[in-house]
Amino acid sequence: MEIVFSKMHGLGNDFVVIDGVNQAISLDELQRRFIADRHLGVGCDQILLLESSADNTHDFVYRIFNADGSEVEQCGNGARCVARFAHDNALTNNPKLSLKTSTGSLVCELLSKGDVRVNMGPPKFTTESLPFDPLLAKTIDGDFAKYQISVSDISIDFSTVSMGNPHAVIRVASTDVAPVIEHGALLDAHAAFPNGVNVGFMQILTPTHIKLRVFERGAGETLACGTGACAAVALGRHNGLLESSVNVDLSGGQLRIEWSGNDHDSLFMSGPTETVFSGKIVL
Repeated sequence: MEIVFSKMHGLGNDFVVIDGVNQAISLDELQRRFIADRHLGVGCDQILLLESSADNTHDFVYRIFNADGSEVEQCGNGARCVARFAHDNALTNNPKLSLKTSTGSLVCELLSKGDVRVNMGPPKFTTESLPFDPLLAKTIDGDFAKYQISVSDISIDFSTVSMGNPHAVIRVASTDVAPVIEHGALLDAHAAFPNGVNVGFMQILTPTHIKLRVFERGAGETLACGTGACAAVALGRHNGLLESSVNVDLSGGQLRIEWSGNDHDSLFMSGPTETVFSGKIVL
């Protein structure tokens, strides 16, 4: 099987983007892992597949596979890239398009200079909205953290939110020295998160500016995580620590997150996209 693809990234969070509208694509887990392998395949954090939608509400179906081959519900940086991909590859000429995901819908709007703005929908703060068992964590009353998990001699304080995928966010004094790999892996593998979890480490610089590093389930630490940026700002805003428009500095660059703070209002993410190259791979 020969697959035509484009290599893209959003702030260094890199993707293999595949047109499933004009190609019949069926990839098993082993093939996904091969494509994502940075030594033997193309190399990426996630594989993004754009398919035709069977309904009149959405322009495309948007599917996401992590580097470990697992399929996941959401990827914000990826949504920006597939929107740009669809337009650049003449799959649509509409600057605004709707993507159907496994957990809902995203509306993407192409802006100038390669930027894309995504309506991510409202954040969800209830534990019922994401795979998380609060009975396996200790409830605490911090100014930001709501739960604590202890593993051996390590205690980790965090809060949770769903952006269509599960997030745990930890407030830290400095992202430069935060134990991202160690604590991220511990939370991601903990029984309280049966489907794993994305773990964000947030440093608040001002009410309109934060720094963030994210350990993504199935990929490890990435240079940027769009839903992670949304999750951090949503929780910071929800707890009265951030304002309605926040610049988020990630290792690969900056995103802008906007949210009113009303639980029923959508959260918006804006940021850049880049196409690196296009090619073919034989499986």
